[in-house]
Amino acid sequence: MTDDLFSIEGKTAVVTGGSRGIGLMIARGYVDAGAKVYISSRNAEVCNEVAVELSKNGECISVPADLGGTEGVDHLAAELGAREDHLDILVNNAGAAWGAPMEEFPEAGWDKVMNLNVKSVFFLTVKLLPLLRKAATQEDPARVINIGSVDGLRVPEMLNYAYSASKAAVHMLTRHMAHHLVKENITINAIAPGPFPSKMTKFIFDMGEDVVASTVPMGRVGHPDDVAGTAIYLASKAGSYLTGTIIPVGGGVATA
Repeated sequence: MTDDLFSIEGKTAVVTGGSRGIGLMIARGYVDAGAKVYISSRNAEVCNEVAVELSKNGECISVPADLGGTEGVDHLAAELGAREDHLDILVNNAGAAWGAPMEEFPEAGWDKVMNLNVKSVFFLTVKLLPLLRKAATQEDPARVINIGSVDGLRVPEMLNYAYSASKAAVHMLTRHMAHHLVKENITINAIAPGPFPSKMTKFIFDMGEDVVASTVPMGRVGHPDDVAGTAIYLASKAGSYLTGTIIPVGGGVATA
């Protein structure tokens, strides 16, 4: 019974930004758990290489796309529509960060971060609603999982104004869309990760993992299983009665 409760075997999932960082951790977890996983990334070469690697343990398909603009969103949605007749799980993970002092923060940085972190989440979800609706039932809803951040729940020390604002927006967008789609048997929840080693957080981890871990109440940084396990839970039968929730996965950072 427990195995069935947390099973996503046979489900079809999309993980944006799935070629590195948090997205790769989730994509690998889904593939290992028996899901058919599509990953997207702006870098086609890396996306293709990662899909080949993950396919050694299951089925992973690369659909490169730059989701920072409507053309990339449309392309990904069209490719998925041409290949699948339904979609069980959408993980909106693709994101960008930009740090600069307040008086030097460029408009281009705001636009890049907001377009990818917030705008693409909304419009890709909307574009994929027809596929999500076909997978949705009352007992087993279709799932949308947005990747926010603990920096959207607290005031961070880093000068990443656009990033923290964008993640707070993702959290509210999650609640708002969940409210309107719940009657269609589509759940929308968000994961708010804390410090996990990735290319995006490299500048922080360059100080040393022990230094980063010292800022976390639990005394360690995130492991791949921490975020993959949460994403599997939200996509499985165990998580079928949750919608509009924001789950911090940061070792107590958001509540300290």
